Amino acid sequence: MDQRLDPLASGRLEEPDGLATPRRYFAILTIWLAIGMSVLDGAIANVALPTIARDLNASPGMSIWIVNAYQLAITMALLPMASLGDKLGYHRVYLVGLGVFTAGSLGCALSHTLTELTVARVFQGLGAACLMSINTALVRLTYPQRLLGQGIGLNAVVVAVAAVVGPTLASAILAMAAWPWLFAVNVPLGLIAIVVAAWALPRSTGTHAPLDFISAGLNAVMFGGVILGVESMAREGLGAGLRKLAIGLAAGVFLVRRQLPLKAPLLPLDLLRIPIFRLSAMTSVVSFAAQMLAFVALPFFFQGPLGRSAVETGLLMTPWPLAVGVAAPLAGRLADRYPAGLLGGVGLAIFAVGLALLALLSPGASSADITWRMVVCGLGFGFFQSPNNRAMVAAAPRNRSGAAGGMLATARLLGQTAGTVVMAVLFHLGAVRPTTLALGAAAGLAAAAAVVSLLRLRLNRDPSPPAPETPTP
Repeated sequence: MDQRLDPLASGRLEEPDGLATPRRYFAILTIWLAIGMSVLDGAIANVALPTIARDLNASPGMSIWIVNAYQLAITMALLPMASLGDKLGYHRVYLVGLGVFTAGSLGCALSHTLTELTVARVFQGLGAACLMSINTALVRLTYPQRLLGQGIGLNAVVVAVAAVVGPTLASAILAMAAWPWLFAVNVPLGLIAIVVAAWALPRSTGTHAPLDFISAGLNAVMFGGVILGVESMAREGLGAGLRKLAIGLAAGVFLVRRQLPLKAPLLPLDLLRIPIFRLSAMTSVVSFAAQMLAFVALPFFFQGPLGRSAVETGLLMTPWPLAVGVAAPLAGRLADRYPAGLLGGVGLAIFAVGLALLALLSPGASSADITWRMVVCGLGFGFFQSPNNRAMVAAAPRNRSGAAGGMLATARLLGQTAGTVVMAVLFHLGAVRPTTLALGAAAGLAAAAAVVSLLRLRLNRDPSPPAPETPTP
């Protein structure tokens, strides 16, 4: 009998309904610290790229690999690391991820050439993939079921704050020290997180099934080929991108065929068969495509048609993530009581209105006009994000929490990549008023995502439970 067809163990969890306090608080702080560092490292490298390229005598074209190596490593490793968490136990993979991320940060700080830095960034990305893919599963095991939405909402706040603080923190460090300190600060924080995590994180036994290395390799080729292919088409032309895209798609076909008969596949086809999970994943991809399309377009829109400086642009971009930080925990609390389809649909409708209002701004618009529209976008997106994430996690069996978290992160990255590529295509084609067109397209995508979200109301398997009659301590 094919070993891949054998049923897997249930992956018994030692903490069936969250951790007791005060251990829960230490686990939460560790999870926040780890996800915050991984998000920060994606942001600070962008700001420091010109400085690093100059110090390492690298061309702008080659230095972009300092960013790309990190992002590609994350995308290609997310699902394999999530699968590994289901098999070995989430806390074990998370601890390894913290160790690899911390070691990669030290390698970045000690790098003297572009090649050394790029390799260290790959290690950082692999560690970050462990953290991002397992993060949501650990949140699920840390909080009681009645507080799951609240926990996911607070997690979204940490991500939003890290995204806001990243550029400012990078600028502050560069004003006082050399660029290696951007990565060196992670080392003591990582070591502290490892020590606390070893005691505080919730335990899961895992299924102890072996990792399918062939599927993991096909997954890496699939995502790497597709992402690099689409980016190459936007940057270098159709021919250059099609070859990479064809390799990625071929690997995807082989991967799906290999995964179809499995009980707990690396590519979570079993979860995608669950209607609420599938619709939530689709909503996530489309909404993050809209978000990233707007995020890439807005700096050009502010500095072009609206005539703002680079400093003003940075300040005008800040209200959006701050509003996400305000809306996400509120939406998380509501998600423990009301259907995710309704909350997500309302949030995305508000998001679509905010994007449309931005697209309609005239060149003479005041900073106040821009700011309140950015706040509307952030409130709408934050109101959608927490309930949608909760729906995906709660729809999956508990022993597949890692796969659900990996798919959640993958859907986000796929959507963000799609939004970036659409903006690049608009610039490449020389569209008239491309930034206005991009914001209008983003509003359309957000409206489409709202419709997909509302379709979940027709399902009888919305995993949002009713609130308990009496709270437990």
